[in-house]
Amino acid sequence: MVYEECVTHESSWNADEALTAVYTAHYTSLVRLAALLLRDTGTAEEIVQDAFVAMHGRWHRLRDPHKALAYLRTAVVNRTRSRQRHLVVVDKHMPRSLPDEPSAEQAALRTAETDRVIEAMRTLPEKQRTVMVLRYYGDLSEAEIADTMGISRGSVKSHAARASKSLRQVLEQNL
Repeated sequence: MVYEECVTHESSWNADEALTAVYTAHYTSLVRLAALLLRDTGTAEEIVQDAFVAMHGRWHRLRDPHKALAYLRTAVVNRTRSRQRHLVVVDKHMPRSLPDEPSAEQAALRTAETDRVIEAMRTLPEKQRTVMVLRYYGDLSEAEIADTMGISRGSVKSHAARASKSLRQVLEQNL
């Protein structure tokens, strides 16, 4: 059953059917969203799976099934932020001599230009990076980004403008 059908016929849907439909339709894009924010596909998959499990347990409390994807997206972004905060603490206590090498799979999939953009994105502060990923990868509107991140639309615009300026400077510098 397709996700849209599940939420259109509210009397007939249950958590299993609806989440199976949402999972089928949106799992891959949610993993990519988390992977872009974390730079770790394995952890991104875990975060998305955990978000689906949490949503399944709370499905009966979801007031508007049409917002299931928005709920999941917000859960993924929040869990990603939590993971990033955890990694900051781990990095503080990690020996500095470990190399930061991408996996062979990631290296095979990237082009030189993509590598440059991703490296430039890594220099951005967390909120600016999150806004840019949600806007250009997630193709979300300013209002959807504001709802997902829990900030105002004006803040979304400010973060996007600052991020664009920083990215432009970094990419022009590395030509």
